[in-house]
Amino acid sequence: MNHSTLRSLLRIPFAPRTYHVQPSSSSFLRQNLSCHRPSFLSPHRNSIPSYPRRTMTTTSSPASAPLDPRPVFFFDIDNCLYSKGCNIHDEMQKLINQFFIKHLSLNADDAHMLHMKYYKEYGLAIEGLTRHHKIDPLEFNREVDDALPLDDILKPDPKLRRLLEDIDRSKVRMWLLTNAYVTHAKRVVKLLQVDDLFEGITYCDYGNLPLVCKPSQAMYERAEKEAGASSTSECYFVDDSGLNCTHAAARGWAVAHLVEPGIPLPHVPASQYMIRSLEELRTCFPTLFKTKQEV
Repeated sequence: MNHSTLRSLLRIPFAPRTYHVQPSSSSFLRQNLSCHRPSFLSPHRNSIPSYPRRTMTTTSSPASAPLDPRPVFFFDIDNCLYSKGCNIHDEMQKLINQFFIKHLSLNADDAHMLHMKYYKEYGLAIEGLTRHHKIDPLEFNREVDDALPLDDILKPDPKLRRLLEDIDRSKVRMWLLTNAYVTHAKRVVKLLQVDDLFEGITYCDYGNLPLVCKPSQAMYERAEKEAGASSTSECYFVDDSGLNCTHAAARGWAVAHLVEPGIPLPHVPASQYMIRSLEELRTCFPTLFKTKQEV
């Protein structure tokens, strides 16, 4: 890519995806409510016990699952089920920049600028790459997400598992909702040793263009259909992305925005609840847990 082409891409406004946020409902206005703040779960543990495994449903199409009377609890994966302190995000940014350098023939500074522009415009760097450069998303996945040294970073997390096991499955179904491709998503939850606790996963299908991902309402609608949610009011959600939380809350979901300690709080709350750790979900949604919040 020559410099004039790059300057044009950086200068000309793109036509970003339209999300159509509806006016806030009364429930959405309860944005100052935050939950009690216990210590944050640790992603690295020793003496890991062995757990029985089960297979979760993997879906990427809008086909509807049979309706289930239980609400659905949707969990984001990256920087949500494990801490940002694992630095997986930083490792991913390096690989994405390398991909831009290699496939778009850019220097490091230009690659970073274009990467950031696509991320801000579309929520995913690969979205800009497919729109403007006809990059194969599956090739991107192989060289970025699947190339991450996750085996050296992520370890089974007993505290996370205990929290998830304490969610009462007679009252709610547990489902994964991620913008990652299925290979990366399944790899992460398997390494954390919590894959058997979720009934299914809705992911961004890199093999099917145009890409559909959070915070698009189409992605949330797909998740509802695949998980068999009876209505938007029967959906719970936790994510570390404020944008994703805002659009899910506007849809009518009950949403907790995860903002880890050390990360600045948003000036405007993204959703009904803001939490500093996943343990605080016990306070946000106490009726979904078997036991009361740990002191």
